[in-house]
Amino acid sequence: MAVAKVGWKVVGITSGLVAARTTRKVLDKTWTKAKGGEPPRNPAAPGTSWGEALSWAVATGAALAVAKLLAARGAAQAWKKTTGHLPPGVEEVGA
Repeated sequence: MAVAKVGWKVVGITSGLVAARTTRKVLDKTWTKAKGGEPPRNPAAPGTSWGEALSWAVATGAALAVAKLLAARGAAQAWKKTTGHLPPGVEEVGA
């Protein structure tokens, strides 16, 4: 069982990192197309408007939260399909 826990942690971390990196690239491209410039790399910088800083914060927060959710659910489903049971620490609703 300890091997399964370690395996699941590796799968979970890897899927999360891939999702975050992919999401960041998509966000950067989307922002550049929509705004005609690079996204604010440092929203706290004095040259960044409040509107840009807040827009970037909301966009990245929401997109990364959704990506994390999709990665976790996808990884759990792949684990279940491969092993025949849910990963350690993941339970069915109502169980």
